[in-house]
Amino acid sequence: MSAAGERFLLAAYNGVYTKQMSTHTATDMSVGYLTSVYPALSHTFIFREIQVLRAHGVRIGTASIKRPDFIELMSSSEGHEYETTAYIQSTPAAEILLSHLRLFVRRPKGYLKALSYALSLRHKGTTPLHRLLGYFAEMAPLLAWMQSQKLNHLHIHFGNPAATVAMIAAETGEVSFSMSIHGSDIFYDESGNLLSEKIAKARFVRCISHFAQCQVMRHTPFPKWSKLHIVRCGIDPRVFQPRPVPANAVTQIVCVGRLIVAKGIFVLLQACRALREQGFEFHITLVGGGPEQGAIEAAATELGIRDRLTITGPVGQEDVHAYLDQADMMVLPSFAEGIPVVLMEAMAKEVFCISSRITGIPELIEDGLNGFLITPSDWMELAQKMKVALEDPALRARMGRKGRQTVLSKYDINKNAQNMGSLFAQYLAQEGGTST
Repeated sequence: MSAAGERFLLAAYNGVYTKQMSTHTATDMSVGYLTSVYPALSHTFIFREIQVLRAHGVRIGTASIKRPDFIELMSSSEGHEYETTAYIQSTPAAEILLSHLRLFVRRPKGYLKALSYALSLRHKGTTPLHRLLGYFAEMAPLLAWMQSQKLNHLHIHFGNPAATVAMIAAETGEVSFSMSIHGSDIFYDESGNLLSEKIAKARFVRCISHFAQCQVMRHTPFPKWSKLHIVRCGIDPRVFQPRPVPANAVTQIVCVGRLIVAKGIFVLLQACRALREQGFEFHITLVGGGPEQGAIEAAATELGIRDRLTITGPVGQEDVHAYLDQADMMVLPSFAEGIPVVLMEAMAKEVFCISSRITGIPELIEDGLNGFLITPSDWMELAQKMKVALEDPALRARMGRKGRQTVLSKYDINKNAQNMGSLFAQYLAQEGGTST
C-alpha cells in the first residue's frame, strides 16, 4: 500500500473505530456516488471529492440521473468521468423493463415493499404520484448498475429527487444510502423534498456546515443526532495557489456563479452604480451563464454601467482559474447558498472576497478579518464595503492572505475527503461489508 493510502487509513481508523475497522482496508471500501447531474460545471467539488477518495484507495462508481451539459468545456479528467458514469434516464425502455423483471425475480418481497413505499410517499409530502412512480421506475436500472459494479451503498450529494430514488431503492434491502446536505434550497420545500423522511432513512447525513447541520437537526429527533456529521467541502490548495497580485490599470471585480436571482447579481449592479456615481473606476466580470443573463444586461444598461460589465457565459474550471488570477476582488452577494466553493477557490488564491452574511458563509468569511460580509440585499452596505476595498489595496492583500490561511485550516479537500472516508469506513463496517 502507498504512503498516501496508509495516511488515509490512519485518518479512517481514528479513535473508537479502530476495532470496528480491523477487518477493513481502504481498498475494501466500495461506494456508489449518485447525483442528479454529474459531472457538472457548477458542482466541481463533487468531482474533486471523488478523485481524492479514489486516490486514497476507495473504489467509487458514479451514476447520474441526467446527462450534463457543456461537456466540451470540462477538463479531460471530467470528460473521462462522463464516459464512465451511468446515466439512469438514458437507459433504454426495454432495459428498464428487464431490470424491473430481474429485480422482482431476484427479490420479490423487496420489490413489492419498494413499490408500496413509493406509493405511500404521496401521503408524506407533496410529491405527485406520477413523479413517485417515475422515481420507482428509475430505481431498478440504478440497482442493476450497482449489482454490476458490486456496490451496496449509495452516497447522494443533495437531498433532491436523486435521494428519493435512492431511498426507494433502499427499501428493497439490496442497498443502503447516505446523503450530503449542502445549501439552503433543500430547506425551502421540506415537504416536497421529503427531507424528514430521507434523514430518517439514511444511514448517516453529512452536513457541509454548522448551518446545514442545525437545519437538519430540526428534522431529526435528538436521539438520532449522532448520525449527523459535519464534513466540510473544500479545494486543493496545491492547485489553487496564491496568484501574483495583478497590475490592473482598472480595478477588476469578479463574480463567479450561475446567472440566477439568488446570486444577488442585481444587488451588485446597484452597488456598482453608486460607486460609479462617486467617481470610482472599475470593471465587473460575471463568470458564468444562466437564465437571468438578458435581465442582467438590461438592468446594467438602465443603471448606466453596461460599459463596465462583461458576461462570459458558461466556462470550464481552467477559465475560472484565469479570471480569478486577474481579479482584484471577488464579490458574491448571494441570497441563498450553502458555502460557495468558488469563495474557497478565490480565498486560496488570496483574492479579497465580499459576500453575504447568510447560511454557512460566516463560517468561511469572518467580517473584517479575512474578507467582508454584508447584510443580504443591502446594496448600500455593499457599495460602502466595496468602496473601502477599492481605496485600500493593502487591506485587500492583507485579508487575502488571511483568507488562504482559513482555507488551509478548514477547507483543504485532501483533509476533508479523509473525514468523508472515515464516515464510510465506520458505517460500512457496521453493515458488515462493502460489496455484494
